[in-house]
Amino acid sequence: MKKARLIYNPTSGREIIRRHLPDILDCLEQAGLETSTYATKGEYDATREAERAVARGFDVIIAAGGDGTIYEVVNGIAEKRNRPTLGIIPCGTSNDFARAIGLSKSLNRNCDVISKGKTKRIDLGRINNKYFINIAGGGSLTNLTYEVPSKLKTMLGQLAYYVKGIEKLPSLHPTHMRIETREKVIVNEEIMLFLIANSHSVGGFNRLAPKASLSDGKLDCIVLKKTNLPEFIRLATLAIRGEHIKDPNVIYFQSGYIKATSKDDQLVQLNLDGELGGQLPCECQALPGHLEVFVP
Repeated sequence: MKKARLIYNPTSGREIIRRHLPDILDCLEQAGLETSTYATKGEYDATREAERAVARGFDVIIAAGGDGTIYEVVNGIAEKRNRPTLGIIPCGTSNDFARAIGLSKSLNRNCDVISKGKTKRIDLGRINNKYFINIAGGGSLTNLTYEVPSKLKTMLGQLAYYVKGIEKLPSLHPTHMRIETREKVIVNEEIMLFLIANSHSVGGFNRLAPKASLSDGKLDCIVLKKTNLPEFIRLATLAIRGEHIKDPNVIYFQSGYIKATSKDDQLVQLNLDGELGGQLPCECQALPGHLEVFVP
């Protein structure tokens, strides 16, 4: 019988995992997974527990929570030589990566996905000394992630970020950045944000990176040039349909390696899968087929 470690955020999704833990464990046990649990207690707790689970020889690690929990678990196993298969039980605000691999909002269905045992090897992104499974970004607009109160996220979900974005945009200042690949310089101008996507599902938009694939060995970069409020709202409308990448205010390209720096070492924070991930300068690389994940 294989051993599984369920690492869960007890407060995520209005404590839904905690309430349904007996049912989840029963489903996994019936599938032949001898499962033990760990409830996270603070920042990077999931990373440390994932590292311990790898060291103890677990075959499967299951991340139950939001995108932040998945991010922490991934960073606990990505550098290891023997990486357990990753299971996902999403119950956060955005659940971007879960949507990208076709998971639903149903706990029972997502447990069944793990039980059935179908897996797929996917790419990871490495940025400086950290890893991301879905999205990395920087620029003044990405700072909104840290400014949305948790209560507002619980009430409004992804809409909370849009509300905050429209509220804050008039006071945000663009950043002069240089973004390049190994072949050429792509951007050297003032921008509002840059996003490096591993999947098509980003920030609640299912087509923000419409050409992105989790298994093509490439990362998709989206750059929003300096813009005003009416233009931002218009582009957000286009992004719902995946039509924004043709707009002159947007630069879109794919590469396996991306380097980003800011002019005069201006402070630009990095956001990795919705979590604070250091600051510029950064070098970002795609790691093809680096992780095995349970998929529908």
